[in-house]
Amino acid sequence: MYCHKCGTQLPDDAVFCVKCGTSTGLNVVKPSAASSGPVVAPSGVTSLKCPSCGAPIAPKFGEMVITCEYCGSGVTLGDQGWIGIQKQTMLALKVATVDQVNSIITPMMNRGLLHRHLHEDSTQEEMSLTYVPYWIVSVSARTSIITVDETAQIAQAATTAALMGVVFGGMGGFGGGRRGGGFGGRRVLESGFPVANPFAGILGLKRIRIMAFGMGMGMGMGGGMKKTEQLDENYNFPVIALKALTDYQPREYQFNLAARELFDITKLPKDVKILNGDISEEVAKSQAKTLVDQLQSQKAHAQYHMIQSIHTDSDIGDVELLRVPIWFAKYDHKGNKIVLVIDANSGSVINSLGL
Repeated sequence: MYCHKCGTQLPDDAVFCVKCGTSTGLNVVKPSAASSGPVVAPSGVTSLKCPSCGAPIAPKFGEMVITCEYCGSGVTLGDQGWIGIQKQTMLALKVATVDQVNSIITPMMNRGLLHRHLHEDSTQEEMSLTYVPYWIVSVSARTSIITVDETAQIAQAATTAALMGVVFGGMGGFGGGRRGGGFGGRRVLESGFPVANPFAGILGLKRIRIMAFGMGMGMGMGGGMKKTEQLDENYNFPVIALKALTDYQPREYQFNLAARELFDITKLPKDVKILNGDISEEVAKSQAKTLVDQLQSQKAHAQYHMIQSIHTDSDIGDVELLRVPIWFAKYDHKGNKIVLVIDANSGSVINSLGL
């Protein structure tokens, strides 16, 4: 494969040109599995039929992602109307009991000297298990970073500091060492007592500025110290499909997608509620891009300490709807609200607020 802009030969699976950075088109926005189905009803309807089993579906105000309670098929509201979701997956429920959840939460809340017995001293306000919808958005991110060479920066600072020392040290005798004369910072009387020279500060500052400017010009004002770095990452980024739960939006957390399977409502416990969503696929794509940009910036600043500029280009690929079993545990500790969000498939903590 060759870059269509500069002609550089590239590997067949390259996403960007290694020479000029142009996208090869492998990750351009494609119709996702969620939006490729036929329109089953226009937007604004108060009822429609499930595209799989024909059962009635009654959208509530604001809902954009609905699961048929009879067969588990999903529909989503797009620009053209209600569309059947073709790619809908799920993660199996493995942390199924309150005791299992507490075995995860207790050591986490009681961690550290200041949090000793925090779990026991808190009042539990909620412990609920639901299947939450997440849009999984494929994002390829390419971040260009211009950094400043720290070694050269430190060397320049040291040289400048040395120069300033010479300037300050030499100004006392500038213009001659005779007693009672010169342009130094102090003038010595015949009696041997120093007195302040009222012009020394002005002359000294002027000399410092001229010499510092010359120093900067001699070093090229930082020229030659800049380096261009690249940070390329591919994400299957989860965007929570419920506005009411956006406070619990994952930032860096990744679900175990290798364990996902096609959504089958018959495999879910009857007493576990399946939540519908009110965030559309298109909105999820935009949110995923914004959150990936933030994550790339965070990673860049963790890796490089002297960043002059940073820019990220992102390509959005496939999108699917993933149903995840989630435990919400809420506590009150002396007026302080603590919320823990647990992935009931892996047993990992997705969010912890108030700790």
